[in-house]
Amino acid sequence: MKKILFALSLLLTFAVHANAQMSESNTRITAASPDAHINYRLFQTNNRWTFLKLDTRTGEINHVQYSIDGNAMQYRLNDTPLADGGDAVPGRFFLYPTENTYNFILLDQIDGRVWQVQWNIDDDKRGVWRIY
Repeated sequence: MKKILFALSLLLTFAVHANAQMSESNTRITAASPDAHINYRLFQTNNRWTFLKLDTRTGEINHVQYSIDGNAMQYRLNDTPLADGGDAVPGRFFLYPTENTYNFILLDQIDGRVWQVQWNIDDDKRGVWRIY
């Protein structure tokens, strides 16, 4: 009986420890739409007021900030399309969260190019930079 109680207490300790580690993570799980032919996706951030709106064809991203007091707005993160013309196909780009609340990785799912995406209310602290 003591062995069973010891084993159960050990199992419970591991379960609590694993759950605590999972809750400390800054990344959110973004569930991708099963439809690869959509033009826009919203990605949740760890900030309750902020989403990132991705144009999956061109890689253009807006920081979308909603509000309960009527001050909702969008900030542009990149002004230049990363794909255009015939190369701008739905589902080409996808965002992946990182452990840093303000940073995501943007992946071109066709040719493998990647960018660091940083959102922020301050203009000089937001942008999209190619990772070589």
